[in-house]
Amino acid sequence: PINTNHEAFHSAEENAKSRNEKLLNNKGNKSVEVFHRELGKIVWDECGMSRNKDGLKQAISDIENLKSEFWADVNVPGHNHSFNQELAKAGRVADLIELGEVMMRDALDRNESCGGHFRNEYQTKEGEALRDDETFCNVSAWENNGDKKPKLHVENLKFNDVPLSQRSYK
Repeated sequence: PINTNHEAFHSAEENAKSRNEKLLNNKGNKSVEVFHRELGKIVWDECGMSRNKDGLKQAISDIENLKSEFWADVNVPGHNHSFNQELAKAGRVADLIELGEVMMRDALDRNESCGGHFRNEYQTKEGEALRDDETFCNVSAWENNGDKKPKLHVENLKFNDVPLSQRSYK
């Protein structure tokens, strides 16, 4: 267990305080809800059940711009001395913006259709999802690098008892 005297605790606490102060002192012109809705529209339009390379690239660019605009123009009313629902929501939306960007990067990186994630460029002649198990038989995780682009970590998977096969949804 980590006690409150540990350096990791102090670092996390200072980072949270700094982020809250930045959000509260920003005094921008747009509500948190405006940014939440815009992010939702980007994700819905470009990373839904069906997606494509150009849309995902555009979505990454749109989310990067949205992130910059959020930190420059969000308005979070209230203060940090008691529970502040708008501040809590702003923190969640900031996190969702980061998550949205990583989702787009992951979807763009995966050059196949698999399960419920359909890349228009990767389909059979019959319109079925076209998998690429040789390249994407793995689990991936993205590492947050602060202001830099996230870093991809990949661990290959090995199936001993269940053979991988192309699905048909017909």
